[in-house]
Amino acid sequence: MAETDVGNVNVKEKKRSSKRLILLIGAVAVVAVAVFLNTQNSSIFGFTGKICNCRKKYIGMVEDCCCDYETVNKLNTEVLNPLLQDLVKTPFYRYFKVKLWCDCPFWPDDGMCRLRDCSVCECPESEFPEPFKKALSKDNPVCQEGKPQGAVDRTVDTRAFTGWRVTDNPWTSDDETDNDEMTYVNLLLNPERFTGYIGPSARRIWDAIYSENCPKYASEQSCQEEKILYKLVSGLHSSISIHIASDYLLDEAKNLWGQNLTLLYDRVLRYPDRVQNLYFTFLFVLRAVTKAENYLVEAEYETGKDNVIEDLKTRSLMKQLVSDPKTRAACPLPFDEAKLWKGQRGPELKQQIQKQFRNISAIMDCVGCEKCRLWGKLQILGLGTALKILFTVNGEDNLHHNLELQRNEVIALMNLLNRLSESVKFVHEMSPVAERVAGDGKNKPNHNRNIN
Repeated sequence: MAETDVGNVNVKEKKRSSKRLILLIGAVAVVAVAVFLNTQNSSIFGFTGKICNCRKKYIGMVEDCCCDYETVNKLNTEVLNPLLQDLVKTPFYRYFKVKLWCDCPFWPDDGMCRLRDCSVCECPESEFPEPFKKALSKDNPVCQEGKPQGAVDRTVDTRAFTGWRVTDNPWTSDDETDNDEMTYVNLLLNPERFTGYIGPSARRIWDAIYSENCPKYASEQSCQEEKILYKLVSGLHSSISIHIASDYLLDEAKNLWGQNLTLLYDRVLRYPDRVQNLYFTFLFVLRAVTKAENYLVEAEYETGKDNVIEDLKTRSLMKQLVSDPKTRAACPLPFDEAKLWKGQRGPELKQQIQKQFRNISAIMDCVGCEKCRLWGKLQILGLGTALKILFTVNGEDNLHHNLELQRNEVIALMNLLNRLSESVKFVHEMSPVAERVAGDGKNKPNHNRNIN
């Protein structure tokens, strides 16, 4: 009887073991199928698990700033970008005064623009309000490297822009006083996009900016102030590359324009520091705008009697932008400039970096593509204006009384913030798709970041 019981127990144990074995095999099979399907899905889209979703890659605080990536993306998408998009379309912000002459102070320009999109197009005179209309002479076509399409809009009368003082910006090299060399350009008719500006001339611009004016500022040995200059330039460079990729000539024969996500990945996304510097530059400029809140809200935005409603809209949009409660609550201090220029080397460092940024500003005259030169000058002036607001006047109380900005500086500042806002939004939305399109990085990284 005992032997029979033992036998029954052994049979039951064998049955239990068989069931456990079957369950184990089933679990392993499920895991194997899941892994296989995941691998298949990855291969379908041309990438492996080595590349992570960009939405998850950039988390936590933006380096050297006071806001995190998630907050920045949320605020930019819901509040800042919609307001900026409306603001830059108003009469006050869509016309930019610029000197488009091409005498380079450093070297004779030999760049080539192979597309008509390289030139700044003329605006029809009927587009402008009456106070803006005034016929001015054309530039020498040599300035546009022999391109007849390089004519620039000169139909704007400065009488429409009263109430703004002519002041000096110690961070930039351009003389902003009104003279025959300045012209007004409608930015909406001359978007920042791919122009075909390539080759040694384009490379030389960025080589001069990085090697001569930001020589070692990416290294660990440099101080925070020196790193900031490098990060600002790098962030602006990333933004320019993003705008080229977002509006690219895909087929010249068919004049087909669209997004070049492979270029976006190769130029920006595969280098995390370039994305990080983009967010840093965006917050840096945003801090300058919010710091100058009182000045910007009270500024004069009149552009003529025919634009009364539009000018009131401009003032309203500006007030919403600089005093938005969501922004104040979620990111009250995008960047803390008070911690800079401390110690004995503070004044010396400021003068040194100020001189180097002025050199970068002067290099914009060497850009051989008219439209690239236009947007380069505007965005460098905007960045110089942000530096002027944050570092020329000390303290919030003194800012209201001592800050003086030119009209052109305010236009450049807000258009720059809009450009950066668009870049941040495009990276946030398109990075996962761009990484799938780009594949698993089989091509070697191209460290050359040309203007196009």
